[in-house]
Amino acid sequence: MLDGSVASNSAAGRPRLGLRRLPGAAQQRGLSLVSLIFVGVVVIVLLTIGMKVVPALAEYFAIERAVQKVGNEGQTVRDIRNAFDRYATIDDIKSISGKDLDITKDAEHIVVSYSYSYSVPVLDNVRIVIDFSGSNRDHPGRVSP
Repeated sequence: MLDGSVASNSAAGRPRLGLRRLPGAAQQRGLSLVSLIFVGVVVIVLLTIGMKVVPALAEYFAIERAVQKVGNEGQTVRDIRNAFDRYATIDDIKSISGKDLDITKDAEHIVVSYSYSYSVPVLDNVRIVIDFSGSNRDHPGRVSP
């Protein structure tokens, strides 16, 4: 036997080459083709759902900006609702309108709050429903010009 790499097969009587791992040699790692395809499908599904949710988030941020602005603009409920409707026309807000706003007075501040649901179709009969709510009391120091 040469340094242990050739072993004898006792049943056949023939020498057999044995593979010996060298100390410190790394084992191969990685994804097989099937697992790579599976990971790819999962990533594509998540990206597709993410791209369908982005318009809902963009509209939410537009509503949030509009509510922050109208809370400081009007003094009457009608003024605030009309101001929100103007911002909704400019920012293409379709989920809520001025009549959906809940307008109250808290001490000396006017509080404008809202709540709505946004439905995102994923497949034929599968939907993601996101509930949004907020008010200008949530961020009192942040007023956009």
